[in-house]
Amino acid sequence: MVSLFSRYSPKLLLVSLLACAAACSSPQAPPASLVVTGARVWTGDPELPWAQAVAVSDDEIVAVGSVAEIAPLIGDDTEVIAAQGSLLVPGFIDTHVHFLAGGAAIASVQLRDAQTPEEFTQRIEAFATSAEPGEWIIGGAWDHTNWGGELPRRDWIDAVTPDNPLWVSRLDGHMALANSFALQQAGVDADTPDVAGGEIIRDRDGRPTGILKDNAMLLVQKAMPEPTERQLDSYLDAAMKYVAQHGVTTVHDMFDNVVDGWVGLETYRRAEARGDLITRIYAVTPLGEWQRLADDIDRNGRGDEWLKTGGVKGFMDGSLGSHTAAMLEPFTDTPGSSGFLLDSLDNLREMMIGADAAGLQLNIHAIGDKAIRDLLDIYLDVVEENGERDRRLRMEHAQHIHPEDIPRFAVQGVIASMQPYHAIDDGRWAEAVIGAERARTTYAFKSLIDSDAHVALGSDWYVAPAEPIAGIYAAVTRRTLDGKNPDGWVPEQKITVEQALRGYTSEGAYASFEEDRKGTIKPGMLADMVLIDRDLTAIPPDTIRDAKVLKTIVGGRVVYAR
Repeated sequence: MVSLFSRYSPKLLLVSLLACAAACSSPQAPPASLVVTGARVWTGDPELPWAQAVAVSDDEIVAVGSVAEIAPLIGDDTEVIAAQGSLLVPGFIDTHVHFLAGGAAIASVQLRDAQTPEEFTQRIEAFATSAEPGEWIIGGAWDHTNWGGELPRRDWIDAVTPDNPLWVSRLDGHMALANSFALQQAGVDADTPDVAGGEIIRDRDGRPTGILKDNAMLLVQKAMPEPTERQLDSYLDAAMKYVAQHGVTTVHDMFDNVVDGWVGLETYRRAEARGDLITRIYAVTPLGEWQRLADDIDRNGRGDEWLKTGGVKGFMDGSLGSHTAAMLEPFTDTPGSSGFLLDSLDNLREMMIGADAAGLQLNIHAIGDKAIRDLLDIYLDVVEENGERDRRLRMEHAQHIHPEDIPRFAVQGVIASMQPYHAIDDGRWAEAVIGAERARTTYAFKSLIDSDAHVALGSDWYVAPAEPIAGIYAAVTRRTLDGKNPDGWVPEQKITVEQALRGYTSEGAYASFEEDRKGTIKPGMLADMVLIDRDLTAIPPDTIRDAKVLKTIVGGRVVYAR
């Protein structure tokens, strides 16, 4: 009989025996602090796409696998979430929000769904009754297309706001209405000159109607008092609680016209010092002040896994709804206009090259096809001037792309930071503004993904809801809010649920250089996860919008439970 040991070399036997001894003597892994078990785990990790359970120690994921594989990590003090077949996904990353303005909007007058001028006025009147005399009334997010397209005027609301300056923006943030009180505070009247990169809408006698667009909005905004620290802290608290309800664990804050980017950054730093952050924040500051950010990074670094800096945001143009998007050809409904850029190309190019040379990430707003093409051209100049590196140039919105420019995103390595909800909102009226042909590559999610471009998804909150499930529904179905496109508006641009999930997770992490710490569920990643009441990949697409977030976990801690 041949001995078992004689069939193997002595060296191989020694290696095997040592391995066995090490395995047999190794201590059992310590118990997890949190375990989610019995879930449908969509990991986003191509090496293990699906699992049943996840173990967390402190703020990191330590194991992913089957229920049986994770069970030994459950100890007496382990918090166990029995998912009962619910869907667990990486924490949603909203790559474009106006975070503090969104928090402020929660507590302000709500005008988004006002359907008539009368309802618009009545809501303002009702809100004004609770405002202190002299207190500014802001927010609003009105949509004049709800009542046929007539722009509101100050004479609609002067009589119901006699004691308060009022400044309420359209939902896209690119034009706003001031009452006469606010115009007086700002010194805006018939003699006020026009503003480059903006517009003051005037009546037949040359007097301002109250509507100001883009750069002209600064005339009123400069007259508004800065919010107090107490107000700012309350805005942040409201914003974090709201996004947690919808599974958002990280936001990329693009500041706004309500709260300055630097004021926002200081607000976030105060909250982090107190240990109050429950949302991770990538705080982006203005392009025009890139040197200030470079100096701040020299003094304070780029932050940590709760609060990070390093990006600057600039604007090429305005928006389609305000007719301030820069287009290659005139608007269909106003043939005498094709929008405009908000600054000269020379100035924009100079600022971007300077910011990039300082190692900052460019996050530039471009909506119209001309603005998009011009920005892609400037990005070529940036690379030529400063040399190749992993810079991850971003284009915010990238909404109305000329077909010839779609391949350039992947070729140039430009990240398209896009917002799916806009497609089902703007799709109600966009063809009237730009025509059916140009609409074919509006919100061109699929064309960009098919071309191998990075597409990171977000909301543009407060402009649209910061609700990724609604965004996934929009990207997958493209059913407009008015119900008139049951098969989808521009249906050839629909994407799959998993493509949309990647846009809200791993692509969002890539867009801020954080794919090694977030965006997937695997060992070593931050324990940011969302539990949803149904498997979005296995239900009819038109029911996705009915799904609910059950729990939101940030850093291994449940910050929201339904």
